[in-house]
Amino acid sequence: MTERRSVSYSIFLYLCAIVLAGFILAPILWLLAMSLSPADQLITKPLQWWPETVDWSRYRHLLSRADNSAGEAFTSALANSVTVSAMAAVASLLVAVPAAWAVSRTPSLGWSLAMVIMTYMLPPVALAVPLYMGLAQLNLLNSVHGLALVYLSILAPFTTWLMKSGFDGIPAEIEAAAAIDGARLSQTLRIITLPLSAPVIATSVLFAFLLAWDEFFYALLFTSDQRSKTLTVAIADLAGGRVTDYGLIATAGVLAALPPLVLGTLLQRALISGLTSGGVKG
Repeated sequence: MTERRSVSYSIFLYLCAIVLAGFILAPILWLLAMSLSPADQLITKPLQWWPETVDWSRYRHLLSRADNSAGEAFTSALANSVTVSAMAAVASLLVAVPAAWAVSRTPSLGWSLAMVIMTYMLPPVALAVPLYMGLAQLNLLNSVHGLALVYLSILAPFTTWLMKSGFDGIPAEIEAAAAIDGARLSQTLRIITLPLSAPVIATSVLFAFLLAWDEFFYALLFTSDQRSKTLTVAIADLAGGRVTDYGLIATAGVLAALPPLVLGTLLQRALISGLTSGGVKG
């Protein structure tokens, strides 16, 4: 009886997993099908779910570097997104590591982290005006460096909170033992604490990169031309044109998903370990 119940339970779990995978993968597969379908096939009725002939022309169009073309604007926005997201993620990590370690090892400072997290809860529009005025004073409007600085204000609270949970899982006694053996604080952090928290660091970097990669409101507000426009704004420009080529927008979406997908695949093991660290304590 127990065996039969176990088999039924396993079948139920597999069915749930298949249904969940279908809900997650269906939009992605449809996006890919749209990007490969001829334009006339996307407006036919009844709708064809997979192209009869595969059309790669949109990919060539968006990845071209011809002057004053949609491809030039798209590839420039792609490079800007990679640059801004990478700078913001690294900067947030440099801020979050010492801040999170200090709060983790000094519980009386916990109120400061709570105050910082409160700023993360504010809607972006509430901070738009002071951020705009600050960037204007620093002459950083319409600049990838200015946009990365704005993203730092979003990412630092989140990465600090995430890093603190990772440091909480490392016994303070290990650091105390290193100090008794004569190790300086910088040596203890470099040799013991940071290597032990590597999974959480990787998780923080990944989430920070993804948050910066997907951000749209500040990118739209603080950038105005090809020098600093990011991918989310470039795709919105494609969708807002007079001629709406749904296949071209889908192609841009597929290409925009590739860098996060590659980064997530590379950091998959560290991501799982980082998210589950601290969940079970012996």
